[in-house]
Amino acid sequence: MATVLGNVLDFFRQLGVYDVLLPFILTFTIMFAILERSALFGKEGPKDKEVTKKNLNAMVAFVTAFLVVASSKLVAVITKVSSEIIVLLLVLVFFLMMIGTFYSKAEIDKGEWLKEGSWWRTGFMVFVAISIIFIFMDALKADNGQTWLEVFWDWLSQFATNTGVAAIVLIIVLLLIIYIVMYAGD
Repeated sequence: MATVLGNVLDFFRQLGVYDVLLPFILTFTIMFAILERSALFGKEGPKDKEVTKKNLNAMVAFVTAFLVVASSKLVAVITKVSSEIIVLLLVLVFFLMMIGTFYSKAEIDKGEWLKEGSWWRTGFMVFVAISIIFIFMDALKADNGQTWLEVFWDWLSQFATNTGVAAIVLIIVLLLIIYIVMYAGD
């Protein structure tokens, strides 16, 4: 990179900031937050002012983060997954911006399109869940070097010419269309 900031980023890469430090901080933070929230190691102090055992939580999170960083495969998975989840979040933000252009401020303020039980909200959550599953499948590699997503796609593609599978897919699509036509307005 020819710019000063580009040289700084290259220097950080050479130092191992992206390969060691950032995955360590991410793992430590997530692990510590989970241990604090779950109070796995118990609480201490008087009943009215109980606090979690932060020293134990911090030590376990610290050791776990070091063990994760020690494995180059885990660091590669964390790097790939976190970067792709950021892209997914950007897509969701852009999608919400598009929703904002189609709905009036009053409709958005009422929250009608995302109220609990609405098909928008359910579809949104299903889309995000499936996307995250695909992101993880694309990040994990099998013994032969292929990602789990490639292995799954190869397995799925062997049924592409099967008439029985095509008939089942057609029936599912037709039932889905009938369901949407009958119940989408409710």
